[in-house]
Amino acid sequence: MPALVTPLMPTGCLVGVPQPSLPVEGGLLLRPWRLEDAAAVVKVFQDPDIQRWHLKRADSEAEAREWIKQWQRGWQDEVAAHWAVVDAGSDAVLGRVALQSVILIGGQAEISYWTAPWARGAGVCSRAVEAVTDWALGEVGFHRLELGHSAVNQTSCRVAVKTGFVQEGIRHKALLHSDGWHDMHLHARVR
Repeated sequence: MPALVTPLMPTGCLVGVPQPSLPVEGGLLLRPWRLEDAAAVVKVFQDPDIQRWHLKRADSEAEAREWIKQWQRGWQDEVAAHWAVVDAGSDAVLGRVALQSVILIGGQAEISYWTAPWARGAGVCSRAVEAVTDWALGEVGFHRLELGHSAVNQTSCRVAVKTGFVQEGIRHKALLHSDGWHDMHLHARVR
């Protein structure tokens, strides 16, 4: 079936190159996930705040390795790009940032993130989100990035606002969390 628009980002624009590592100011590095990061993922997902805002939990390193394999396949399938946020010196995992739900034809994706409990309060998340956003909207050529979070997650809202994602609206009762349905803020940045 012929397309009526020229794709903004052609098929192969991501998978045609290795997923990059992105240096971030303040001694951080965004790098592709490795299977040996599984123990850190399990440790992070023991945190009650992580469990409050996410729909799954990791109970074993084997399960976390399966997640990491799925995150790695996202790049190969050009549907997502997931990075570990690490300390550039020690390589310790401090968080995660990802572009998900990638739509190449329109140059669109959804950004998501979390910060390890031991790294909170130091601007790790906002610096990682800013780095991925700059890379995606600049170097790669995405047109629009969306960011969604529970309307009661004020920490996530602060990250969105601090990184220039403008709130566009509220999706009422849009996501089922373990404590019930949550309204979701929708933020976006456009190139």
